[in-house]
Amino acid sequence: MAVILAIDPGASGALAFFNSATGMLDVEDMPTLEVKRGNKMKREISPQMLAGIIASRKPDRAIIELVGAMPGQGVTSMFAFGKSYGLCIGICSGLQIPIEHVTPQKWKKAVGAREGKDGNRMRAAECFPAYAHLFRRVKDDGRADAALIAFWAATN
Repeated sequence: MAVILAIDPGASGALAFFNSATGMLDVEDMPTLEVKRGNKMKREISPQMLAGIIASRKPDRAIIELVGAMPGQGVTSMFAFGKSYGLCIGICSGLQIPIEHVTPQKWKKAVGAREGKDGNRMRAAECFPAYAHLFRRVKDDGRADAALIAFWAATN
């Protein structure tokens, strides 16, 4: 039995746990907390909650989306995203879970993902019809991406 952990890093990302032997899928939104930084409230990933979620599922391997800065993204946003990416790597490494990285271009092409966030939600529902309810909201795009990364890992 192989449990694949697929991670769409970032505060709006998600974790998908896919059992390739049974076809069972479980998706968790990235665990975040709203904390005050300076004069602003910021949403940050909780390392402790993230570690707890991953450790409790005991995945056999992890696939982390390898993403970089996007054009027009601010320095603070890029730093926060890099921090969340590093948390995912550090937690999986600390739990001795083998890690693979995949670029968005590679997994999207392989799974036949469609353009736009709604396209990924639609494709995730097609790949996992019994779990389509997990992708029903617009803000579930991170869930859809994580599920599609898991699908890519299971089929490639």
